[in-house]
Amino acid sequence: MTAPATHGSATPRQSRIAALPASVDGILVTLVLGAVILWFAPVGMGRYGTYVLSLWLVMSIAVMGLNLTLGYAGLKSLAQAAFMGLGAYATALLTGKLGMNWYAAFAISGLITFAVGLLLGFPALRVQAHYLAFVTLAFSTLIWLILRNEQWLTGGVFGLSNIPRPSVFGLKLDGALAFHRFVVVVTFILAIALWWMIRSPWGRAFMALRENPVRAASLGVDTRMYTLLAFAIGSAYAGFAGALYAPLVEFIDPSPFSLSQSFFLLLMVVAGGSGYLLGPFIGALLGVVLPEWLRVVGSLYLIVFATIVMLLLIACPQGVSGLLERGWAKLTGKNNLAKTGAR
Repeated sequence: MTAPATHGSATPRQSRIAALPASVDGILVTLVLGAVILWFAPVGMGRYGTYVLSLWLVMSIAVMGLNLTLGYAGLKSLAQAAFMGLGAYATALLTGKLGMNWYAAFAISGLITFAVGLLLGFPALRVQAHYLAFVTLAFSTLIWLILRNEQWLTGGVFGLSNIPRPSVFGLKLDGALAFHRFVVVVTFILAIALWWMIRSPWGRAFMALRENPVRAASLGVDTRMYTLLAFAIGSAYAGFAGALYAPLVEFIDPSPFSLSQSFFLLLMVVAGGSGYLLGPFIGALLGVVLPEWLRVVGSLYLIVFATIVMLLLIACPQGVSGLLERGWAKLTGKNNLAKTGAR
């Protein structure tokens, strides 16, 4: 007897989920056009400019994983940089020390971080809200201490150097432009995989888990399984990012994978727009490229950067993606709720 009333009075979140298919083409076209532009963008930019663009894409992959965990599943994690470190060190050891093919090392890095994320997800079944953040905080600190102190394996503070870059059809990607284009292809593939996942029943289950776990369970959603999957898949994306980061910089040490970097990745998710599919690219752009542009102001660039981010979040807590969504709704005169399918 309640079914007709429920159908007729859909909640805002249900309306958003129902609106998803309408925006599939727009998101896909944006990803394709972005990949084409980034393929040619570094031409004439120089080695360092190309490196910054490549780093932006690598960080976008890590932020994509955290956006899935936080933005779609609503699970707070402070261990994304630690998972990225696991992927980077696994790739460096497998390719540099054991001579393994990069593609095999890439897959193994993803599997390792997926498995560790699966194990770390079990506490998420028993704790909620900020207590879960403490669990991942402890894990992040543990991984950083291992990377720093186990010198026999990780090189300690001296790190690992001479990390080889992959090859394509026998051609080495030693040049900055060649490797950048390789990163563009890998990022595009991972973004398409996430785009498909969010619009699959998995994505709808993740969003139901975020909004109301009790109600999701009453509707037949296996909350235990999807909680674990959210952690595991988000962690695997960080591992994939680490597998690209290691050959990009060709030298790694523990400092880029500290707890502070996990907070910075979390900031990228929030600033770009938590729960928006294109939010990670915008957030990583703010976190990686914007500081480079601000170097023209000299030693004050970090202060200027922090001020811009704070003003942005005060003006629009939904991040840049939310701000763009509101602006588009006003421009087109359409209801803002209907446009959230662009997520």
